[in-house]
Amino acid sequence: MLRIFSLGLLQSVLLAGVQVLLKFAVARMLPFSWTGEFWKSVFLNGWFAGCGVLFIISTVLWLSILKHYSLSIVYPMISMSYVFAMIAAVLLFGEEVPFYRWMGGALIVVGCYFIAR
Repeated sequence: MLRIFSLGLLQSVLLAGVQVLLKFAVARMLPFSWTGEFWKSVFLNGWFAGCGVLFIISTVLWLSILKHYSLSIVYPMISMSYVFAMIAAVLLFGEEVPFYRWMGGALIVVGCYFIAR
């Protein structure tokens, strides 16, 4: 159980990290248009590149997890990425998360614990 929970946590952290890097990336992109200048702002964006690298790493880990564990156990585990994203929103972006959302996050963690058992 500890191994599957740990792998689920790692996968969730990576998925939340992808979203954090993507948020940093879009903050530095030009407003969307079908111009070369816009696409240059996308593909020369270091945050966007980091997002892609992290996404590839998380995908390779996910493939390994899927190969060795039941989908009905591991797929719910990645819902913990919502909790890590809330934590990142507070720490990195100064967002306020209301109490009821924290309670929902706690329910996700407890649910993942019971699924992993």
